[in-house]
Amino acid sequence: MIQLFHVSKTYPPNYQALTDINFEVKKGEFVFLAGPSGAGKSTLLKLLFRQEEPTEGQILIDGQNITRLASRGVAGLRRRIGLVFQEFKLLTHLTALENVALAAEVIGMSKNASRTRAYQLLRDLGLKERYDSKPLGLSAGEQQRVAIARALINDPMLILADEPTGNLDADVAEETMRLFFKIRDRGTTIVVATHDLQAIHRAGTRIVFLQRGVLSNEVRLSPALERRK
Repeated sequence: MIQLFHVSKTYPPNYQALTDINFEVKKGEFVFLAGPSGAGKSTLLKLLFRQEEPTEGQILIDGQNITRLASRGVAGLRRRIGLVFQEFKLLTHLTALENVALAAEVIGMSKNASRTRAYQLLRDLGLKERYDSKPLGLSAGEQQRVAIARALINDPMLILADEPTGNLDADVAEETMRLFFKIRDRGTTIVVATHDLQAIHRAGTRIVFLQRGVLSNEVRLSPALERRK
């Protein structure tokens, strides 16, 4: 699903954010991208979404070299990727249903179809009774579930999550990770960037470590949370 070959990213004038990154993520795999703040995790996610371009190297997603995409190709790629953020990035003047549906409407789905799909996702994520609530009336965990529903509405092949448990307490963070595993079980590939080692150890899956922009090593923990999902 994802292949990186000798990928480096340098920001002007000479800040080396990533250096000679090589790794692969298989279809349907759940991978943690771990490391301290400033390690290059967010930069790597931006490269996968084509928000940034590498200074050197090649990136393939689903067999397609995304470093060579024109603007129309980039738009097509992004429609196949769901994004989840630490800050949720929900529009406060819209309801949960409207926030989720909007992500489908902007790529051409009809209003009725997008709202039907949004309601189904919110129901599946345990928010059936909260669909008409606005973000400020939701708990942090509920807001994150709305954000996950928004990421899922266009049936993405890949989900990229940047510190998705950063604003959540331990119990809600664990429940969020269970949701990601359920999504993975449907065949979606998931990459989660985090510096939350507790969340990683609770989950127990493949981990790719970054340190100062360099891929240091990989480990695989016992699937503790997977057994409890």
